[in-house]
Amino acid sequence: MVPQNDLIGVIYVLHGGMDRYHPRYLWDASVQMFSYDPNHPVYHMVIWNPDAWSMVLTTEFAVKFIRKYEFEYERVNGIDPFHCISDMQLADMKAVLEKNSRGLKFEVDYACWMAADRVAHYPYPRFIYNGPEDAQHQCTYCGEHEPGGPWPGCKPDRYNVDGPVERLLKKGASRIIMIDTTVGGPRFFKTFDVARMTKRALSDWNRAHTAAVPLFWVNDPQSFMERAYPTQPPDWTPTLGEPEQFAKLNISDYPNPVVADRDLALLHVEGIESSFSKDVSARDTGILLFNHGLFAAERKYFDPKIDDTNVLNRNIKALLQRHPDMDPENIVGAYGGVKEINPENGLLERTRAMRGEDIAYAQLYLGEKDLPPDEFGYRYWEALEYLKNRGVKHIVIGFPQVLCDSVLGMVELYNQVGKEIGIKTWLNYKEGDYAKYPGYGHPFADYWGNWVDAEGVCLTMGGCADGEYPPLRKTPLDEKREDMDPSLAFDLSDFGHLGYDQKLGAPDPDHPVQNQYRGTWAVCVHPNSDPRLGRLLAKHVLQSVERLRG
Repeated sequence: MVPQNDLIGVIYVLHGGMDRYHPRYLWDASVQMFSYDPNHPVYHMVIWNPDAWSMVLTTEFAVKFIRKYEFEYERVNGIDPFHCISDMQLADMKAVLEKNSRGLKFEVDYACWMAADRVAHYPYPRFIYNGPEDAQHQCTYCGEHEPGGPWPGCKPDRYNVDGPVERLLKKGASRIIMIDTTVGGPRFFKTFDVARMTKRALSDWNRAHTAAVPLFWVNDPQSFMERAYPTQPPDWTPTLGEPEQFAKLNISDYPNPVVADRDLALLHVEGIESSFSKDVSARDTGILLFNHGLFAAERKYFDPKIDDTNVLNRNIKALLQRHPDMDPENIVGAYGGVKEINPENGLLERTRAMRGEDIAYAQLYLGEKDLPPDEFGYRYWEALEYLKNRGVKHIVIGFPQVLCDSVLGMVELYNQVGKEIGIKTWLNYKEGDYAKYPGYGHPFADYWGNWVDAEGVCLTMGGCADGEYPPLRKTPLDEKREDMDPSLAFDLSDFGHLGYDQKLGAPDPDHPVQNQYRGTWAVCVHPNSDPRLGRLLAKHVLQSVERLRG
């Protein structure tokens, strides 16, 4: 029960990121990422080990992101708008909550799964500072062993601060309500990480103050992820592989009210419609709803992200039927790539067929089959080829897992699509978009996979006088291929790889050849600071309070 005069703490849960790229923020983001998993080697050997701190930014994983982020941030003039827009969403939600007609009192804060440059919004900063009970050192690294270090303005005790939970509790909150848009509203392991770390902070507070402050997650009102989480082996995490014991729940009994809300789907539909071409009818328009997956197949035992994504996708597809001439067969959903077994060496590795990716294990809860068995179960290049072959003249890329612009949607997504169906087919190619991409007018790299070891290789579609395309594998065949191998990079070509076979002739920079895509494409407009999003978030918080009041 929620008494009428209680102060209710609300935490808006976001993915997070960094306003400006800096190696310090990537170091912090890396530490934060692995701090949630006590079974991961980085948790055990790096975060609270001064001898290992300088290794964080030298791993292949880090080098990839350094090269990628240096390009992406420079392309958007150095500033990722994510946090600025999210702050406006938070303010809109807060304004509605403060004007509620029920006399309820709210205090609002936010938490980020990855609070790279805003460590005070990591769910429990002091946990990273102090570490678990067996930690020998506090986490105080400031780049002393980095080139050009230590990092200017870095505070060794930056994690020794209150997080969102402590701030709300010190203001008198008697309960905490989380509402989550980490991946646009679907439940996901990243928000589950935030929820568990928030509960750790709450538990420590409750024990120290002889209190019993509860936590309620709006997107998961019946605690599906907690109930479904494997119990054996003890303290299991996906790092350990397949669990020994897990619940088998009926996912339909545990709905997510946020993704089921058609007001959310409508925001995406309007963003898709904003990217229609004035020269192409709805009947000749294709829609690709692009989403990311689970990162590891073992997450299917407790993570309903793909199930929730399907609910949102279906609502978007249904609302798009307000265009009566739109062909529903031209509305599909897709995911990125994953590692797969290479038949040449029997190793699970990154492959060119899977675009060198490894973030899209798209399994339904407890599902045996990777990818949903419906029209939303494509890989994105398969979906683009499907739409191309159906003869659509314009393709809109929807991105329902995000609600505001960031380098992910503004740069990375464009490059993923562009390598498949071309950069000159981008709807705004001729005039450019200099507001989003100052100095360039577009988000495209020379090649996607700009983090690979490209020395001495050909990265021009069709081949080079001094080298083959695609570039040859550098990794010995008896070793698994990782991110940096140049054979995983793709030229950002004029009209794309789909439908083109270099054995049949050279590409043409002026028009498509063979069976390349001949239409145009655009990415949807995200809700960003649309005040209706703040109202939607506040609506679900208020409904949750009513639920708690019984």
